[in-house]
Amino acid sequence: MDNNSLFMNVEDVTKELGISKSCAYKIMRSLNAELAEKGYITISGRVNRKYLEEKIYGNEKIY
Repeated sequence: MDNNSLFMNVEDVTKELGISKSCAYKIMRSLNAELAEKGYITISGRVNRKYLEEKIYGNEKIY
């Protein structure tokens, strides 16, 4: 996983969150649907890293 890449794939999401691939795909579809409703272009099978982190961890940086 490249922490500097703009998008995460399903393997990145499963590792980051410690979840199954099916759960990761469900989360990715949900987040991409939210972004599409806001007018953003989305890529199937990928999710924006910053948007995922914001939705999972909130706006605060956790270290």
